[in-house]
Amino acid sequence: MEKYKNNYDGKIQLPINSGFDRNTTADEVIKGIDLKGKIAIVTGGHSGLGLETTKVLVAAGATVIVAARDIEKAAQNLEGIPNVELESLELTDPGSIENFAAKFIASARPLHLLFNNAGIMWVPLQRDARGYESQFSTNHLGHFHLTARLWPALKQAEGARVLNTSSWGHHNAPVNFEDINFDHREYETMRSYGQAKTANVLFALELDERAKSFGVRSYSIHPGVVQSTGLARSRSLEDMKKLGMLDADGKPFLKAVPGAKTVQQGISTQIWCAVSPQLNDIGGVYCENTDIAVLDSNFDPTVDWRKNVESIKGVMPYALEKESAQKLWTISEEMSGVTLNLS
Repeated sequence: MEKYKNNYDGKIQLPINSGFDRNTTADEVIKGIDLKGKIAIVTGGHSGLGLETTKVLVAAGATVIVAARDIEKAAQNLEGIPNVELESLELTDPGSIENFAAKFIASARPLHLLFNNAGIMWVPLQRDARGYESQFSTNHLGHFHLTARLWPALKQAEGARVLNTSSWGHHNAPVNFEDINFDHREYETMRSYGQAKTANVLFALELDERAKSFGVRSYSIHPGVVQSTGLARSRSLEDMKKLGMLDADGKPFLKAVPGAKTVQQGISTQIWCAVSPQLNDIGGVYCENTDIAVLDSNFDPTVDWRKNVESIKGVMPYALEKESAQKLWTISEEMSGVTLNLS
């Protein structure tokens, strides 16, 4: 694969036969990798996939800064884990992002790994203080702002990687550039989630193209279906019942989803993207099942994925469009008021 070739329109969106698969665990991926002296930031690194990511990185020798909204809960979950620094971060609050980033930049340390991991899902229509729809604000815009402010430290690392946790849920919707915040159309929570996850893919694509000459590469990731991440915490009881997650009495209905992954299997792809030498000269790609994903040109929205989770794979072509990636970058700068000037 040609060095520095971009992935606009999926030009290099092809599996590379990594030697791993959907059942691979993060511990298997990171075996033999030494991260001593490396600095990582993990947003939401205190729960679900983020917590396991923090544990794996620390075990490999990294120092991990966990950015959390709920400091008390985070402190409890991280108790006893060495080499972790806990900092407050609210991704829908520009002031919080500025404070977090300024403190890290003031430490004069390089940033080798940035995991844009925190996210929300299945929430009713909510808006941040600026009037922006909450899923787009949290899952994409806040991470765009954070990455912009941490850019000097990423460049300083001389070989950093930025990992955007996306989802197969991006199949639910492209980014609606005419009405991102659902000001003029009916709100539907999975359509909102879908456009935010598409934004994660487009941001990784464009960031990689602009940042690779500075030694910074970027990737978007689908962890797989993992049932114990807490993403459904914002749903109402009635919604949870409809989804088959609660019984008629409101008690958890522990029905295993065939093909669902463990948390260790779920984070294997982002750990692989963070540390694998196989990706030294490849970036801007969407990855899943511990490899680069295929382009999904035959998506059928009528198929019920819950009947065959293992069939969920691929990235939609609209999530890799050059024009959309560049348009999202411009709009993200306008909405956040932050210019991500890579120089």
